[in-house]
Amino acid sequence: MKVHTQLGPGLLESSYKNVLFHKMQETGLWVEKEKPVPLISEGIKLKCGYRLDLLVENTIVVEVKSVNVLHPIHRAQVLTYLKTGGFPLGLLINFNVLHLRDGIKRIIL
Repeated sequence: MKVHTQLGPGLLESSYKNVLFHKMQETGLWVEKEKPVPLISEGIKLKCGYRLDLLVENTIVVEVKSVNVLHPIHRAQVLTYLKTGGFPLGLLINFNVLHLRDGIKRIIL
C-alpha cells in the first residue's frame, strides 16, 4: 500500500517491482527478484523457463502488473508459476488503479 501511495498509478511495472522489492527487504523479509523457475517438458528441465517478479520467503509469488484491466491470462500466468514452482500462494498486484485494494488478487493453488 505504501508503494502505491508513494508512487501512484501510471508508472512502468519495473518501477513498482523494484520499489516493492526494496520495501520488503527493509522489513526483514527474504525476497528474491526475477527468480528463475525452470520449465519442465516431457521430463526435460529447461532453464529458459519463467522469471517470477518477486518470491517472498520462498513461498509467496508476487506478480506485478501496471495495466488498465487484469485479464484471465494474468491469473493463468500466476497459476502456472505456482504449479511449476510448487508454491502455495500468489498475489497478482495491478498498480494501475486508483485504490490499490481494487488491484490485488489472491491466488491459491
